[in-house]
This record gives sequence, structure tokens and C-alpha cells, in this order.
Amino acid sequence: MSDINIVDAPPGIEGSGFFATSLDKVIGLARSHSLWPLPFATSCCGIEFMATMGSHYDFGRFGSERLSFSPRQADLLMVMGTIAKKMSPVLKQVYLQMAEPRWVIAVGACASSGGIFDTYSVLQGIDEIIPVDVYVPGCPPRPEAILDGFGKIQELVRNESSRRRDSDQYKEMLASYGIL
Repeated sequence: MSDINIVDAPPGIEGSGFFATSLDKVIGLARSHSLWPLPFATSCCGIEFMATMGSHYDFGRFGSERLSFSPRQADLLMVMGTIAKKMSPVLKQVYLQMAEPRWVIAVGACASSGGIFDTYSVLQGIDEIIPVDVYVPGCPPRPEAILDGFGKIQELVRNESSRRRDSDQYKEMLASYGIL
């Protein structure tokens, strides 16, 4: 029986148990399956998140079993529910206390756009104060939608270049939010 090689490995990277890839891909894969979310839940979307954490949906199977209630130990901020304008400085402070790289999910209509509360006291979307990576629609969104949004974050983390956060475009985006 002859040995058939469909693709030849680069010289020096041959043999059983070896494969060639880039460091960015390895880091992205590791990060995407070890996210530590910080749930910032203020209303009914938080209840749906609790259901997502339960055994039926099992959020932990995606590598996020450990919720972090300390921003210094979290890398994913999950904002769920209505954010009053008085709460916006607190939310921004929590975001700023998180270490880079950090990602944000806006869960539900209220976090994404203010929801049904078009009033002077409700923030009309958290993207007015912090950058958002993924929006999860719904009022409240079903646990499946939250899992889908988390999957989108994992995909974003997996494919993100480790140098993107050092780019001028990223720095300009943070500066537009008053984050230096």
C-alpha cells in the first residue's frame, strides 16, 4: 500500500501528530472557547439568561461555565435589559475595568435600542456609550437567541487578528466613545 499525500507539509513540519497553522489561529481558537462572561442584567432579559445557564440549554458547553462578576477577570460583557441614563456611567466604568481584549453583547431590545421605553430617562441603546460587537434581538430574547449571539462572538473572537486592537482604526473607534 502506497502512502498518498494530498498536500505536502512544509519541510521540517512532517510526521504524525504535527500540523502547520498560524499563531493567530491557535490563540483565536483558545480564546473563543474560554470566554469569561460578565452578566450585566437589569431586567427580564436577565431571567432568560438564567434559563440559558440552566441544564436544558447548558451555556457551559461552549467554554463559558464560569461567570465572572468582577470586570477585571472578564473578557465578555453581556448587557441585558433596560439601562437607565443614571446607570450609563456605571456600565462604562465596568467596561473600562475589563482588560483587553474585551467584547460586548447587547442582549434584548432594551440594551440594543431602548426597547419600548422611548423616554428621557432610558438610554436608547448601549452603543451610545460603549462599542457593541453583537446584538441579540428580542423582547426578551429566547435562550436559543442568546446562544446564537454567543456563537457569533465566538466566531468573531476566533477570526480576530491579534493585531487588530493595535490598529489606528480600532483606536479611532475607542476615541469616538471617549475611551483612550
